[in-house]
Amino acid sequence: MRLVVDLNRCQGYAQCAFLAPDVFTMHGEEALMYDPGADEARREQVMRAASACPVQAILVDQVDAPGTPERPIALERAGTDGR
Repeated sequence: MRLVVDLNRCQGYAQCAFLAPDVFTMHGEEALMYDPGADEARREQVMRAASACPVQAILVDQVDAPGTPERPIALERAGTDGR
């Protein structure tokens, strides 16, 4: 899984760090640190964290089925259906 956080959009609300602390951490009061190549096992936590972001700054990729090479199909904003 690959993540992208729009750090210009991020306002440091830290909802992501609360919901997926193994992937997102706050450095100080405003700087977000995150693992852009988070383990696929954390997908559910990451999607919840992305959905909880008040400014929708977190994008998560969609990949092919397990067992196939990781290849981004599209970046999706969590909480939307892409329409």
